[in-house]
Amino acid sequence: MVNEYTITLTDVEQRALEYVAYDANDWIQNAVHERCRLAIEEMVGLEINNRLTAGLAVSGTKEEIVMSSTLPTAKQRHEETISKMMTGISSPTP
Repeated sequence: MVNEYTITLTDVEQRALEYVAYDANDWIQNAVHERCRLAIEEMVGLEINNRLTAGLAVSGTKEEIVMSSTLPTAKQRHEETISKMMTGISSPTP
């Protein structure tokens, strides 16, 4: 499966990006792919640690480990944090 995204830059943002990047599209593509690579490494490390801690076998490629991961997404972590904050606000300690 391939996901496609569109980014919109103002003329000012385009000019600024051209100042720092030889090719804006190449720079954007590289930035996103590099961030994904770092997230893959982080997820694989966390999953391996979780599995070893639980006494489970570790197997599969990085791709398989990431795709089978039950780690929460950034959105899920954010919503959980907000929920905890709201619970703390609605239930002040005496």
